[in-house]
Amino acid sequence: MATALGVPFATLMNGQEARGTTVMLRDKAKILTSSDGRFSSRALFPFSGERKVEFYELRLGPNHREDADPHAPGTLENLVVAQGTIEIIAGRDAPQVLGEGDAIAFEADVPHSYRNLRASEAVIYLVMTYVETISG
Repeated sequence: MATALGVPFATLMNGQEARGTTVMLRDKAKILTSSDGRFSSRALFPFSGERKVEFYELRLGPNHREDADPHAPGTLENLVVAQGTIEIIAGRDAPQVLGEGDAIAFEADVPHSYRNLRASEAVIYLVMTYVETISG
């Protein structure tokens, strides 16, 4: 793969954590919850080492809207709705309504929001990808 990318293998391996399996049990997860309890975020990746990609489970209470500040330039969010109906607004783009099984990818370096359009809890899975920084 390093040859196909035109990148030295050592560059690909630099900064990598030791290989192996990491189990993240639900009952031992670190969950961040809003002060009103209507939004929670559970990391679905180990916190060791620097990463370019993060994976989260988001839960939104009934009819709740969660506003997010812009992330670093070039950050991409990819979401899939597991339960409920969600409205996503990213920057000045038109609102997008997503149902169960629908997905969206958007540039998250602008203010954005997630709004649960139902009177029951919504569940979203989020993959956040950061731009790689090149040092040299």
